[in-house]
Amino acid sequence: MFRRREPVPFAFIAEADKFRSNVTPPPRERASASQVASRTLIGLTVVAGLVGSLLFGMPAMSADQSPAHTQKSEASDNR
Repeated sequence: MFRRREPVPFAFIAEADKFRSNVTPPPRERASASQVASRTLIGLTVVAGLVGSLLFGMPAMSADQSPAHTQKSEASDNR
């Protein structure tokens, strides 16, 4: 299934540096103002969603609070 790779002589690896291209790639295009604004808005929406889920989820996960109103059934009343 897996084939062993043949060992590569060290001289071949050392010579590989000579053949690197000296041509620089063209510079990246700058993002337009609308692209920057949309990326910022998406980032803020994601962060606001995470913060909101924490704010709404923390009270539900806390176990130290007892319920404010406990229900009793009439069957448990002593007559």
